Amino acid sequence: VFHRPIHWFSIFNSFMMVIFLVGLVSMILMRTLRKDYARYSKEEEMDDMDRDLGDEYGWKQVHGDVFRPSSHPLIFSSLIGSGCQIFAVSLIVIVVAMIEDLYTERGSMLSTAIFVYAATSPVNGYFGGSLYARQGGRRWIKQMFIGAFLIPAMVCGTAFFINFIAIYYHASRAIPFGTMVAVCCICFFVILPLNLVGTILGRNLSGQPNFPCRVNAVPRPIPEKKWFMEPAVIVCLGGILPFGSIFIEMYFIFTSFWAYKIYYVYGFMMLVLVILCIVTVCVTIVCTYFLLNAEDYRWQWTSFLSAASTAIYVYMYSFYYYFFKTKMYGLFQTSFYFGYMAVFSTALGIMCGAIGYMGTSAFVRKIYTNVKID
Repeated sequence: VFHRPIHWFSIFNSFMMVIFLVGLVSMILMRTLRKDYARYSKEEEMDDMDRDLGDEYGWKQVHGDVFRPSSHPLIFSSLIGSGCQIFAVSLIVIVVAMIEDLYTERGSMLSTAIFVYAATSPVNGYFGGSLYARQGGRRWIKQMFIGAFLIPAMVCGTAFFINFIAIYYHASRAIPFGTMVAVCCICFFVILPLNLVGTILGRNLSGQPNFPCRVNAVPRPIPEKKWFMEPAVIVCLGGILPFGSIFIEMYFIFTSFWAYKIYYVYGFMMLVLVILCIVTVCVTIVCTYFLLNAEDYRWQWTSFLSAASTAIYVYMYSFYYYFFKTKMYGLFQTSFYFGYMAVFSTALGIMCGAIGYMGTSAFVRKIYTNVKID
């Protein structure tokens, strides 16, 4: 049973951070974008000679490259599709848990999550397939297979590895062979066909590239920039605030899972999910704006990875939790803990990355639609 006052305080804290962040992002972007638009419209009125002498800089300069396909579009679109599916699963499972009191029966949460994951496979296919088509991808069947099996392969691979250790130790946690076969059947006969349906719908309904700017034939060279504007630095710093907003909730979720306390406050979890989404989108938009202003158009992977880096901080926190909050020891318990924490962190990272990319994509499209381009 959890301390509700601490929980309320943590939610209130996160909520205040969201209000502050949204206000800050709106203020910075509204003011700076207004100045940018004013500067660009002034440049429009100059003659060619003045414009050549003028100091041209900023995000308008990369308009011919900003909608260029990302590097490795097949992997990228598969990750975005999987992230959208994980988000849909999280949302539905939390709502079902709020209505149905899933915490009363052991294993009901896991079976609900597996069922919902299989049922939401068209979401993965739709978002992954349509993005891959918009980026000019040709090998759409390969993309569909990678998108469909990315998460199941990661989960099953980890579970099978831990299972071998469990069998060696004759542990009661070993998964029966029949269950493994059933999971493989769900992957091939439910997830794959539904993913195919989603991919075909995505490619046909929103697979046409409709960018507000034309993409140049030759990529523009990326100028030198300060070290803190480098994508690697932006990626590392991008996950700190989203992790800060879910930090307290992580403690309660870890405790319910590893200390076998009953977790029943799914309303709090829903609030935290909403807060996480808002913080992630705000942070990635700011990161992308700085990147584009430095005339670096590689924003797709940067926006995805800067949001996904939240998972690194969650995994680092799991180390602290293991050594200071649990009494686990031995090869089996250690591999069980860190194996499943790696799966949880990776899934969370892919979800955050997809949310960050989707929000940033809407922002990028919006700012380039509003600026006049020759």
